[in-house]
Amino acid sequence: MGRPLWFVAGAGVGVYAAARARRAAESLTADGMRDRLRGWQAGARLFAEEVHQGRTERETELREQLGLRPHVTRDGRPQLTSSTDPQKDQH
Repeated sequence: MGRPLWFVAGAGVGVYAAARARRAAESLTADGMRDRLRGWQAGARLFAEEVHQGRTERETELREQLGLRPHVTRDGRPQLTSSTDPQKDQH
């Protein structure tokens, strides 16, 4: 019973090693490197979008907590003003 068990175990390890070696060799080809690069680029783009979305949400939360609202000046630049702006109360 010992020899057939070791034969099957050895054959399984051999098949596994061959599959891993084939994957490693395939990933080092031009197409494999291109696919990896595209995957990293997609991951970086998704990460950047997540960071931007989180930053925008947090900025909105902070503005609400501090009572600030965005105001666009005449020259088109954004400026934060408080919700109790003394200049608006005078007019």
